[in-house]
Amino acid sequence: MTDSKRRKGLMAASALLGGVLVLSACSGGDHKSSAGGGGDSSQAQADEAAAKKSSKAQITITPKDGSNNASINNSAAVTVAKGTLTSVSMTTADGKAVPGALSADRTSWKPTAQLDRSTTYKVAAAAKDSDGLVAHENASFTTVSPANSFIGNFTPEDGSTVGVGMPVSINFDKAITNKAAVQKGITVSSSSGQEVVGHWFNANRIDFRPEQYWKENSTVTLKLNLDGVQGASGVYGVQQKTITFHIGRNQVSYVDAKTKQMKVEQDGKVVKTIPISAGSPEHTTYEGIMVMSEKFKQTRMNGATVGFTDDDGKGEYDIKDVPHAIRLTNSGTFLHGNYWGAKSIFGSVNTSHGCVGLSDTKGANDPNTPAAWMYSHSILGDVVVVQNTGDKTVAPDNGLNGWNMNWAQWKAGSAV
Repeated sequence: MTDSKRRKGLMAASALLGGVLVLSACSGGDHKSSAGGGGDSSQAQADEAAAKKSSKAQITITPKDGSNNASINNSAAVTVAKGTLTSVSMTTADGKAVPGALSADRTSWKPTAQLDRSTTYKVAAAAKDSDGLVAHENASFTTVSPANSFIGNFTPEDGSTVGVGMPVSINFDKAITNKAAVQKGITVSSSSGQEVVGHWFNANRIDFRPEQYWKENSTVTLKLNLDGVQGASGVYGVQQKTITFHIGRNQVSYVDAKTKQMKVEQDGKVVKTIPISAGSPEHTTYEGIMVMSEKFKQTRMNGATVGFTDDDGKGEYDIKDVPHAIRLTNSGTFLHGNYWGAKSIFGSVNTSHGCVGLSDTKGANDPNTPAAWMYSHSILGDVVVVQNTGDKTVAPDNGLNGWNMNWAQWKAGSAV
């Protein structure tokens, strides 16, 4: 082959190669070739048309992406309109999966576990429309921190059976300044139909009670709808729950420091009279209506913890095994067994430092003592009325003792 022919062949090859490169580099339909370039162009056009289509499915994730102070209760959710969910994942920032459940029609998803405070969560969701086209959505949010939320610790416990004097008492872990909003988020009702009103003792505590003791054998329901309620500037509630408890038989005991006897009444009938020893003339017992708030088969009582000290600063008494002790006030008034005093004092002499003592034996294992009987026949919420001690009436907020306010005084402490 001559040099001129060789150069022509190379030029033709170069031109052909260049045409392939041009066709390969273009996606439009302006370039055609007998080698099938028209087919490639049709496919490209179809791909472009498909790309222009989008799913009609509309996914909504709550809370919104970037939200702070999100609730830990029932706030997270994924919903879809014009489609069905195909996948949802929710994880913490470190990758821990949060369990959840799809609705039967696959149009919504919610976590099945309560979220944690001060935690960032990531949500990824996919859904398809009726044409099978898939849409995707992602979001990240952070739940409210302990510093920006409040919780109410309440008594009595869910499912418990209590006496007729047990109020619903809620103690908040943050001071509440927006009392009306918080109180509106709490409802207490009784199967008896009794009117129930809340009373704020301070910025952290609200109690609820009816005008008279609860009706025996009734059921009381407490509903906390505080999720997202602003209790103070920048501080929000996180609780959303319902609690029920049962009122047992009507037991009210009457302690008379003058006669030194206690009469126990059930449903208005005296079922037991027990000799007692109340506070001495130097350490009289509070008067008034008191509600049993705690029970201990045995407990330690140290005078130093309630201000009864000797010159050396030690407690005037320190008994490590006081039997059958039932708390009546936060400040230390108890109805309890006494094994160290002479049996002759009960019913005849007031000798205590302010408690109400009943005859008992060391070890709290003798079921036949008056103190053991009282302990076994009492439940939290039972009422003890103390009379004729010569002392002042116990403060309504010293324990669960709001019954020492009349109804007008009680209602005056409501914020709604």
